[in-house]
Amino acid sequence: MEESRKEIIMSDLFPRATRQTSEARARLAPEINAAWESFSKAAFAEGALPEKTKQLIAVAVAHTTQCPYCIQGHTKLAARKGASPEEIMEAIWVAAEMRAGGAYAHSTIALDALGVVADAPGHAGHAEHAADH
Repeated sequence: MEESRKEIIMSDLFPRATRQTSEARARLAPEINAAWESFSKAAFAEGALPEKTKQLIAVAVAHTTQCPYCIQGHTKLAARKGASPEEIMEAIWVAAEMRAGGAYAHSTIALDALGVVADAPGHAGHAEHAADH
């Protein structure tokens, strides 16, 4: 994306995150802000998972939560930690599958409510119980 277009998205649609934004957070709730910063450092520190893997997870989660700040920041951090563009894109595809997979899996609830799936022996479906309410 060309730089001017990126500027429009972050300035017109979402306010640009600045040092002043961070300073305001710290000034308005210093203890909570300090706890957040400590938690964030601990969560992304090298551990059972390497930092690169943690950043790839963050890229995927950022896409499912649809946070433009997180997408931009964690994509850059993942690249700095050694993730290739191919790895980053693959993580995004995993996120897309998981987001779509949620709708697919939750169709079970709709199908149960409609009573269109034969119940297992000894199991009364929710559709039958809904008629009682």
